[in-house]
Amino acid sequence: MQKILIANRGEIASRIIKTCKQLNIQTVAVYSDADKDMPFVKEADISHRIGEAQVNRSYLVVDHILDVAKKEKVDGIHPGYGLLSENADFAKRVTEEGITFIGPSSEIIEKMGDKVEARKVMQQASVPVVPGSEGGVESIEDAKQVAKGIGYPIMLKASGGGGGIGMIRCENEQALVQSFDSTKNRAKAYFGKEEVFLEKCIEHARHVEVQIFGDHHGNVVHLFERNCSVQRRNQKVIEESPSPVLSEAAKEKMFASAIQAGKAVNYTNAGTVEFIVDEEENFYFLEMNTRLQVEHPVTEAITGLDLVKWQLLVASGEPLPLCKQEEISRNGHAIEFRVYAEDPKTFYPSPGLLTTLQWGEGEGVRIDSGYEEGNKVTPFYDPMISKCIIKGNDRSDAVHKAKLFFEGVTIEGVKTNVTLFRDIIEDRGFIEGAYTTKWLQDFLSATRP
Repeated sequence: MQKILIANRGEIASRIIKTCKQLNIQTVAVYSDADKDMPFVKEADISHRIGEAQVNRSYLVVDHILDVAKKEKVDGIHPGYGLLSENADFAKRVTEEGITFIGPSSEIIEKMGDKVEARKVMQQASVPVVPGSEGGVESIEDAKQVAKGIGYPIMLKASGGGGGIGMIRCENEQALVQSFDSTKNRAKAYFGKEEVFLEKCIEHARHVEVQIFGDHHGNVVHLFERNCSVQRRNQKVIEESPSPVLSEAAKEKMFASAIQAGKAVNYTNAGTVEFIVDEEENFYFLEMNTRLQVEHPVTEAITGLDLVKWQLLVASGEPLPLCKQEEISRNGHAIEFRVYAEDPKTFYPSPGLLTTLQWGEGEGVRIDSGYEEGNKVTPFYDPMISKCIIKGNDRSDAVHKAKLFFEGVTIEGVKTNVTLFRDIIEDRGFIEGAYTTKWLQDFLSATRP
């Protein structure tokens, strides 16, 4: 590829541009009115305005993006993550225009984007799934019967999408009744389909995901796991690798299942197979993300590999740079902290002008930021300011380096979760690494008035 368009914004656009510069690939950025002064707009070789600040008038308008792509005669389009990255119709239209979509095929995106269909595919491939409904549940009466069969608490989920928006925990039948219609309505509004399904809620769970990569030559490999259990409202806040608690035997079984999942759909490009793990190290398939993950720098830090470079090579038809699993190794320990412009007590967004943006320093520190001092964090998009990745020789070293790093961070003009990170990395529960997806909630209850 000689020229690609990046159908995204912020730090992920900057991240993709960085690798493209190293490969002498020209980049075309698209931006909204709210983002005209953002770093990624200046970093790209060419930049085009595509609409107003609202996401549905700019970054989600497929026609605007394709108009720019055709005008600039680009070879490929990289969707980043979020926005249109897992939109099967977008991937299909890109391909129909004779442009390479830098990701899996639209068919794979569609199949894995439907959580009910994905469960069926994984069951057929002998990948363990969370006990739940066989398919979507249409009525509250059906939902009640399924819930009785699997037992409370249960998770009520949208089949068309995941994350905190697409799921709600129900402790009992009354909660299920209260949440059923609102969850269907939310699913329709955010994911375009109102179908919902039920899964058993795994108590004291850990959220662990496996990075996989496939090419067009039949190769599928894994790039190890990431523990993503520090979450607020079912959204990840801290990710790390290796997992501090899983045994090597459990990891190997999980890696094998992730490879099975990839091969079951003839997966190509970067993907992530997400699992929920119980106290006995039994693990269950949650979903497959058919894109690059926010937390991909964790994997890059411990493997020394450039995942965006791999994406570009695979999209160009090249085989994986490392086709054999034994060729891929990792060393050290990496932790990623997502710094948000938000109130650390309520997690509500805190838009405003970044009057001061000063990062800490240290060996093994990587900052993937979408902002510079003087930029505005607007209310139109996700309020993540940056990702701070800290690598150490081992986990203890990484945590120690993180403490020193955050001592040097100063952000003014907006509220941030930096103070929360300073508290977390001093807490024994985090230091020991034995945390679950409920740990942050319990930590906040114990430390916040």
